[in-house]
Amino acid sequence: MSDRTAPRVAVIGAGPAGLMAAETAAARGCTVDVYDAMPSPGRKFLLAGIGGLNLTHAEPSAAFVTRYRERQAELAPLLERFGAAALRTWAAKLGIETFVGSSGRVFPKEMKAAPLLRAWLHRLRQAGVRLHVRHRWLGWDDARGGDKDPTRGLRFATPEGECLIAADALILALGGGSWAKLGSDGAWMPWLAQRGVELAPLKPANCGFDVGLLAGNTAAGWSAHFRERFAGAPVKSVAAHITDARGQTHERAGECMISASGIEGGMIYALSAPLRDTIEATGSATLHLDLAPGRSLERLATDLARPRGARSMASHLQSKAGIEGVKAGLLRECTTKDVLADANRLAAVIKALPIVLAAARPLDEAISSAGGVLFEALDDRLMLRALPGVFCCGEMLDWEAPTGGYLLTACFATGRAAGLGAVDWLDALHAGD
Repeated sequence: MSDRTAPRVAVIGAGPAGLMAAETAAARGCTVDVYDAMPSPGRKFLLAGIGGLNLTHAEPSAAFVTRYRERQAELAPLLERFGAAALRTWAAKLGIETFVGSSGRVFPKEMKAAPLLRAWLHRLRQAGVRLHVRHRWLGWDDARGGDKDPTRGLRFATPEGECLIAADALILALGGGSWAKLGSDGAWMPWLAQRGVELAPLKPANCGFDVGLLAGNTAAGWSAHFRERFAGAPVKSVAAHITDARGQTHERAGECMISASGIEGGMIYALSAPLRDTIEATGSATLHLDLAPGRSLERLATDLARPRGARSMASHLQSKAGIEGVKAGLLRECTTKDVLADANRLAAVIKALPIVLAAARPLDEAISSAGGVLFEALDDRLMLRALPGVFCCGEMLDWEAPTGGYLLTACFATGRAAGLGAVDWLDALHAGD
């Protein structure tokens, strides 16, 4: 930044992406104002850290970038500049020590998000960043210049009434469409669409699913008996696979949880993208659960074929296959009596229990969202081609990733890239001054 009057950068959205964009622009000499609709910054960030803030992941970068599926090519250069290692170094400079858990996930030593956010906000204030809460963006006022210059005529609803803001560059970090009560409500979608920005519809990601019509049932969904007994029950030590509409198989191991309407939990979230896309393409998706991943099909068939004498089927399943509780309930819910009576067929369904899924849970329930501003609508600086001077970052961009630190890492990386992009654009704009 030259010695000219410091340009003003407006950042809308005080989540990780917006705050990182603000910090980056301020460090390079800009005057930065951050606006957020909520009464305090980082609401979703704080909620995500209640059970332990999973900041990033320690797996090798070559594997790390593949977690972003179809958008790994666009995110790879941004993650190279600010990936997991850089994020841990950044946190350390805030006084936040991190450690790698047994699964490779990276957490703050204190496990909480609040200490990191407090230290970060203190550093931002010291850098001159001004934070304006309870400022809900309402789009542009065309009569006040918003139609000609998208960094002008910015409308905000505040407790004191509507106000107009102008800036030299605008960074949008508005989030996706999940957890609307925390500020990410997708209200910005039509405003950008009206100005020619290419968008993909917002969809749930890292979400649960409703079950459809199961074997032997006459209506979709869990039976009343199964739902009343097992809703909320964890299904541990299982594996799952799904073959998507293109014939590609996706596999995960771990645990999940039965919900009142279907199934959710970490393993399901990791498979949510292919499950959701398959449902969209074909009307349903069949998830196959391996209820005994430590046993081979052949061993199961042999053990289950042994005479059970006077023992009940429940006792036989428990002693010969280790199947009890919710796993036994799932078998009865998703198969028919004739299958349970045949050792070979029973072993086969234990290894690949078919659960038909009919729909993803609503967007607002999802941990994150897919869709938003297409990367094709942006230049290499993350500036909107249709709106010069306007940059986008964070979850409002069209990418998705599983939980495990990947979501936050990309929010930080795109926020930093947007902040750098805004500074570079402003420098180029005033190069002759």
